[in-house]
Amino acid sequence: MTAAPGSLAASLLGLGAGAVLVCAVMVLWRGSTAAVVRVVALQGLALAIVAAVLGLVAHDVGLLVTAGIVLVVKAGLVPRLLGRVVRDNPYGRETRPLVNFPASLVVAAGLTFLAYGATAHIVAGIGGTRGHLVPIGVATLLIGFLVAVSRRKAVFQILGILLVDNGIALVAFLVTAGVPLLVELGVSLDVFLAVGVLQVLAVRMRAEFGSLDLDELTELHD
Repeated sequence: MTAAPGSLAASLLGLGAGAVLVCAVMVLWRGSTAAVVRVVALQGLALAIVAAVLGLVAHDVGLLVTAGIVLVVKAGLVPRLLGRVVRDNPYGRETRPLVNFPASLVVAAGLTFLAYGATAHIVAGIGGTRGHLVPIGVATLLIGFLVAVSRRKAVFQILGILLVDNGIALVAFLVTAGVPLLVELGVSLDVFLAVGVLQVLAVRMRAEFGSLDLDELTELHD
């Protein structure tokens, strides 16, 4: 990316990857389930932009199609399914996380520094804009794990898994300049089907027990 169009592409890649990480932090910071579903939709859009820019720079039709798949599935269908889960309780909040919100942000900062330190050799090997953005994907992945293990509501744990998947996808796009179309299609469909199944289970859980708080369900079981 040395010419003027390449400079613009580098800027767009940086903005897109940065938005992916910011959205991950917002999921960790916000307690409203309805709000974080919208944030994940924005993250899917940012991820699609990264794939589209890489596809345009490389003149890779497969990458452009992959960007379209990411846009439809991760910015559209998956957030819509999750939106149905929280629709009956749009103001539901995560009020008792295992790690409170300020501490979660501190941990997220530490995970981001860890991601940069752990990927130093990869960054040096790839070089350029793509290489320098790889730690952002790894940080997103780590923050996704943090969301999944530190939140009590089932919706947040689903969102944590989605963050992990989006972080892996971002790293794959940047390291390999895209993943094979069939691989991304298969992964996106797996995510879509998994969220669909989880949506059905969440609706049944609310109907049977009146809650999606896993701690309350554990107490009910006991």
